Amino acid sequence: MDDTLLMLPGPTTVAPRVLKAMSDNIVNHRSAIFGEIFTETTELMSEVFKTENQSYLLTGSGTAAMEASLANITKPGEKTLHIVGGKFGQRFMQIANSFGVNAQELAVEWGTAVTPEQVKEALDNDEDIKAVTVVHNETSTGVAAPIKEIGKVVANYDALYVVDTVSSLGGDRVDVDKFGIDICVTGSQKCLAAPPGMAAITLNDDAWKVIDNIDSNTYYLDMKKYRKSGAGTPPETPYTPSVSLIYALFEALKIVKEEGLENRVLRHETAAEASRNAVKALGLELFPEESVSSTTVTAVKMPEGVSDADLRGTMRNKYKVELAGGQDHLKGNIFRIGHMGNISYKELAITFSALGMTLKGLGFDIDMGAGVAAVNESYL
Repeated sequence: MDDTLLMLPGPTTVAPRVLKAMSDNIVNHRSAIFGEIFTETTELMSEVFKTENQSYLLTGSGTAAMEASLANITKPGEKTLHIVGGKFGQRFMQIANSFGVNAQELAVEWGTAVTPEQVKEALDNDEDIKAVTVVHNETSTGVAAPIKEIGKVVANYDALYVVDTVSSLGGDRVDVDKFGIDICVTGSQKCLAAPPGMAAITLNDDAWKVIDNIDSNTYYLDMKKYRKSGAGTPPETPYTPSVSLIYALFEALKIVKEEGLENRVLRHETAAEASRNAVKALGLELFPEESVSSTTVTAVKMPEGVSDADLRGTMRNKYKVELAGGQDHLKGNIFRIGHMGNISYKELAITFSALGMTLKGLGFDIDMGAGVAAVNESYL
């Protein structure tokens, strides 16, 4: 297990110094020493979000932050608009439905991205929409949504703009304040390259105005409680947090700052270009439209006549490279290569070398080294 290369859209490989930080002694989560670590972690989180707003840490997966974002701003019967072009857009809508919200779907074909014009049309047609949710990076399809342009549209309406950056923050261009995002959520185990189990959320004044006039639909994720505890002396969470995971997230965020956010995004962009070029060099077909392809995960159509077990099974069992499969109706029809977090040229070269050998072993008449050559070319 230790020598398997994770090329997944999360969880991602964690740096040794992050793992080491997680092994530090547990301290009282109500103490001044933990309050200092907690404060520095939330401040770094806000820097990565690119916001002047306070950020809050939640012990839970990214889904917990998604749930917090909706549970605190909606009442049963109110309308929300959800852009659904993949598994996680669906999840936002399902969360809204679970609270009795009248969730409206703006469906786009899986593998394509919503346009700002479509969002405008939907909002023009229903003035009662209270919030718009969008998944920035839909890992189930390998598509990135134009969150900056959508933000310009939503700003003209009386609706909160809620964005899921679980698999894009720290790897793609996210600027909460400049993009007009009212609530932004993320997770620890993707581009931030920390262990799974932590989520973060940041909210602006417009969001808080709504929250302050609503009885929250959730107990554990009631953001008014997090705001109150976070403003205390020392700052803390309302319930027991995962102290060790916060140590790890703090160290991972320090690594992000040391690398520089812009440098980190550029590194992810290079990895994405190299991956797409390598896929095509091996004679495979990208699943999404290339113009809207993700910066952190590449979705590829399964070659004709090849099963998921043949391709991903060989990659995992023979070459020790773990890829992700398709979800829902895409199961068995696509596979996904994650290139987020600490991924560099080395990991891509290993991955596409293994993929070339796998395809050759399955009977494809290809140049096994074409993928690695394309990766090399992208990094020159």
